[in-house]
Amino acid sequence: MNHVIDKKSSAPDLTHLFSPRSIAVIGASRRPETVGYAMVDNLLRGGFKGKIHLVNPKADEICGLPCFHSVEAIPESFDLAVVIVPPSASAATLKACGEKGAKAAIVITAGFREIGAEGRKLEDELCAVAQDYGIAMLGPNCLGMINTDPDFLVNASFARTMPVAGNIAFISQSGALCTAVLDYAKGAAIGFSKFVSLGNKSALNEIDMLTYLKHDPKTHVILLYVEDLVDARRFIEASREITGELEKSKPILVIKSGRTAQGAQAAQSHTGSLMGADEVYDAIFAQAGVLRMDSIQQMFDLAIAFSKQPFPTGPNTAIITNAGGPGIMATDTCIRAGLSLAKFKPETEAALSKVLPPTANIHNPIDVIGDARADRYEEALKIVAKDPNVDSILVILTPQAMTAIEETAQVIVKAAKGIKVPIISCFMGIADVSAGVKILEENGIPHYRFPENAGQVLGLMHRYQQWIQRPRTSVKAFKVDSAAVKKIIQETKQSGQEMVPIDRAMAIFEAYGFPVLPYGFARTPQEAANLAEKIGFPAVVKTISPQIVHKFDFGAVRLNLSDAQEVAQACNLMTAKFKQVFPEGKLDGFFVQKMSAKGLEVILGMNRDAALGATLMFGLGGIYVEVLKDVTFRLAPLRERSAELMVEEIRGYRMLKGVRGEKPSDIAKITECIERLSQLACDHPEIQEIDMNPLMVHADGLGASVLDARIILK
Repeated sequence: MNHVIDKKSSAPDLTHLFSPRSIAVIGASRRPETVGYAMVDNLLRGGFKGKIHLVNPKADEICGLPCFHSVEAIPESFDLAVVIVPPSASAATLKACGEKGAKAAIVITAGFREIGAEGRKLEDELCAVAQDYGIAMLGPNCLGMINTDPDFLVNASFARTMPVAGNIAFISQSGALCTAVLDYAKGAAIGFSKFVSLGNKSALNEIDMLTYLKHDPKTHVILLYVEDLVDARRFIEASREITGELEKSKPILVIKSGRTAQGAQAAQSHTGSLMGADEVYDAIFAQAGVLRMDSIQQMFDLAIAFSKQPFPTGPNTAIITNAGGPGIMATDTCIRAGLSLAKFKPETEAALSKVLPPTANIHNPIDVIGDARADRYEEALKIVAKDPNVDSILVILTPQAMTAIEETAQVIVKAAKGIKVPIISCFMGIADVSAGVKILEENGIPHYRFPENAGQVLGLMHRYQQWIQRPRTSVKAFKVDSAAVKKIIQETKQSGQEMVPIDRAMAIFEAYGFPVLPYGFARTPQEAANLAEKIGFPAVVKTISPQIVHKFDFGAVRLNLSDAQEVAQACNLMTAKFKQVFPEGKLDGFFVQKMSAKGLEVILGMNRDAALGATLMFGLGGIYVEVLKDVTFRLAPLRERSAELMVEEIRGYRMLKGVRGEKPSDIAKITECIERLSQLACDHPEIQEIDMNPLMVHADGLGASVLDARIILK
């Protein structure tokens, strides 16, 4: 667990990190091949206007600046400390900076917890100093930070280049990726507002950066590269505050790499075995309103569009092209991306027919045909932009002998100034279209080399627009008996067990309003027979033993028993099999329950992770759950339509809706059960895992029945 600055009181003040008036570089160097030299050189060449204090015990001057032999020798206080000293000296150095009044620090040095136990100890000492002195510390083991705000130009990094100013912020857990991205951005003329390498995230992390960037007027789009999240729930809340504001929404695009190791208990339940970390991160990002990217290229393709164009107002796209094939390719991609081809109004098509040749296609996608000059593109663009059914526009150009490439780019730029919907371009090729592409990019028209890239970008922009316009609702709170659940948990712990007995697990579900059929626990076959007579027939009997994890696989379930004699006989047969397989095993008894009416089996589950929190799972259930793996995830608590979306996302949703004459299932009851599970998980953090497999869902309006339960405590 990272040693982090206390977040409970308030978010750390990052003013002195991003906008320092004075900087001290401890570990400055005269040797050009060192990080200490690169840091000083970047501060000077980057245009920092404040005071720079250099510390090196063996130098009197570096890069024309006076050098002090110790932090203590600096004659005045400073805002930001850049620490480039060996790991063993880092904590003492940071303490000296704290004594000088430093409120922010960038610890560049590597060799901390990433190398093992000794490094972790040094990192803990470093973090303790930062916390004691209230220092907002970036790193350790990081590249540094860059701020391109002309009022506070700071290149406190050892990157090779200073990016141009822009409205995109880039936050990365990988320093090496930062240098590659900076080089790529320089070649692609992409500007940044802030550029931050998080390093080990010992104190400051991605959540702190998001909180700061929410209020940064220079930042319109936020890019994240992370290998883990320090706190998934706080990440969701911080992200929603940024992405959810209708008028001030700032898109967050993320690349998440790496995998989280599964806990030792994961295989004890269906939920644990199905809950891969990557699927859980998908759920986190979906709830946060964050768009997860598949590649760096896709991230920047979308970031450029968001940074230069307005959000679309709907899914309807207009395509203008001078070639039929690319228009069809763009159409296919747009449809797959969740868009629709805009249906033009009759007056739009009438106007197009007047300015385009008879061989042109005036329907969407518009084909201005191969001999189109710039004026034909211009007329088509102006007419389409006036159609209220159009929410976004894609202009495609293929370089043919008669194509006026640069002139076409210029008319697109001119027309775009009066267009309120997003407009993007695709001038296919490289060499012949390069001059036209430059005109487009320099004037805020995003350009993509191929129609597929352009269509994907428009689809993602629409997806984000749907998130912004989603209905807002609060977390549902059902009337439940929380005290009864606490008592059962306490009794289970006092007995030394981690797994709640099945009858007590059913009692927990009852206390939270889940639909549970009559049930009971019996220690002997005769007790089971007597209990079944009270509950009613037909009945179900299950063998209960710590040796049996999945009862159906073992043959420890007997269904549709019609009388007491059948119940007793079933118990005797299961007992005999158990003793044969586990001669030294412990057979606790038998769980007896009223047989459920027919329906469709689904699974509900919850698994709790120290960093990710309580993750809920829903999918098709029963004995095939781990074979089909048709499941989806969300983090508790649930807001808006999260429970409904979980149901709609699985591949088997059509089965729930009813197929081949089957009646639709009670989807409303499934949704309610998911929301109740969310409340149960939030109310009782002592619960580590929950499996409700299966939940038998009956026809619409007839509810559902919990048929099996597994609850594991921490």
